[in-house]
Formats: sequence, structure tokens, C-alpha cells
Amino acid sequence: MALRLEDIELIKRLKYRYCTAIDTCDTETFPSLFTSDVSVDYVGGSYRFQASGRDAVIAALTAAFHSRFLSSHTVHHPIIDVHDDDTADGRWTLVDYNIEFNHRMVTSGSSFYVDKYVKQDGEWRISFSSYSRLFERVEPLEGTPNLTAHYLGTKGNTR
Repeated sequence: MALRLEDIELIKRLKYRYCTAIDTCDTETFPSLFTSDVSVDYVGGSYRFQASGRDAVIAALTAAFHSRFLSSHTVHHPIIDVHDDDTADGRWTLVDYNIEFNHRMVTSGSSFYVDKYVKQDGEWRISFSSYSRLFERVEPLEGTPNLTAHYLGTKGNTR
């Protein structure tokens, strides 16, 4: 069995950069993550987030990850299949935790990501990303959390 380990590691780094960029609303990194024709379809128990085209995806992510939002997304157990020099597929397990302060809601859960990757100009990029929930827990935010740090609270766009 021949594995393209360098490509697999580069795709892992791409996905890790994606998670870090959304949790920190790093708008400078967003363009390097996606193909121009990227599409996303994230299906939760209480929402569906869809967007197509790099500009639309970036605009939607920038609006969602603002200073009144707290999030942590970690991905695990990658299964990456590199098909040739320029295409690959990936499957990941996501564990996430989010607080939407404007709506006073806490969401936590786990999902299965299914992604498609394309290499352009020597760099792997996400061309399609979707997930469906393994489970999702949504509860009202009770009281005021005793946060001693909140990255988006100080660095996120205001909303």
C-alpha cells in the first residue's frame, strides 16, 4: 500500500488551520484555505449553514465568528485519501463547543466532516466541506459565565 504521506500531512495542516482560523476569525487566513468555487454544507440539529463561492463562505464565517461568540472546534481521526497529484478526500470527527452570547445559547456536540481538497498552485485547498451531526446539545446560557479569557471577545469583529 503506497500512501502519499507528505500530501496527507499537508491536508491535515490545512484542516487544522481552518479550525484555528474560524475560532479566531482570522480573516487574513481564510482566502488561503479555499478554492474560488468552494461550497460548504454544515447540518446541525438546530441549523443548516450553506454557502458557495470563496467570497460568500468567508463573508458568512466572518459574520458568524464575532466578538459576542465563543467557539472551539477540534478535529480528530482523519481518514485522507489522495487520489492523484491534485485531488483528495477527507473524513474527520469534529468536537465543538460554542456560546452565542447574543442569543444566550450554548451548543456542543460532535459531527462527521466530509471534505474534498484540490491542489492549486502547489497548495492544498478545501473545495467542498460538509458535516452532519453525530449529536448536538443546545441549551440556554444560564447566568454569566466566569470567563478569564475570550479571544473573539477582544479580537473578533463587533456585532
